[in-house]
Amino acid sequence: MPPEPDRLVHAPTSEWGSALALLPLAATLAYYVLPASLQAQTFVQFAPQLLAYAALFLWASRNSAVRFRLGLDRAQMRTGLRQGLITGLALGGLNTGVILAGFPFLGYDITFLRQTPHGLLPLFVMIPWMIGIIAFFVELNFRGFILGRLAALECRLWKSGADSGFSPLALLTTTLVFAFDPFMVHTFQHLHWIAVWDGLIWGAIRLRTGNLYTTIVAHAVEVLIMYSAVKMAI
Repeated sequence: MPPEPDRLVHAPTSEWGSALALLPLAATLAYYVLPASLQAQTFVQFAPQLLAYAALFLWASRNSAVRFRLGLDRAQMRTGLRQGLITGLALGGLNTGVILAGFPFLGYDITFLRQTPHGLLPLFVMIPWMIGIIAFFVELNFRGFILGRLAALECRLWKSGADSGFSPLALLTTTLVFAFDPFMVHTFQHLHWIAVWDGLIWGAIRLRTGNLYTTIVAHAVEVLIMYSAVKMAI
């Protein structure tokens, strides 16, 4: 029987270039010290994610068993689909209520969502194609690459074994970088706070199971529910 994927992700000595995951973290922090005129530029908002994908490409070119390390082992696909569907349905229902009832109750406007890039795209483009593509690449970046590599660094820091499956610093750091991603904050404004608990839940699942399929499916199903409900409501 092959080892569980999370054990390989947490192996302290078997991986080259884990520190590359620090680059998008630094870029995200740097964004918030830029003048407002630069922060408003789309390329600048995307810079941390573009840097992350470049780091991912370099990391992947220098390591073996990349799919396995990212949590994309084919043997985990069926389990990931099932668990991701359940998680996505639960979070989709919860967050839809928060967006449509919670934020308006607190006095926040949500009608700006009509003018976001997601809101302006035709429904048949967003569902299911763009939602699925976005979910895949976002999870590949944040939970597959950044979280996985930070977890490997944390295991080295604490000199813990490959079986720990829990890296709180990596989880918290990745969650904050995800929730405060410049494009996320600029596009979704106050709603970006939802990404905090989403990031914690998806990250905890990724660390516990080593299965990125679960978070990809959960992300896609959740956004599909929220997008459809919000589209009809506003």
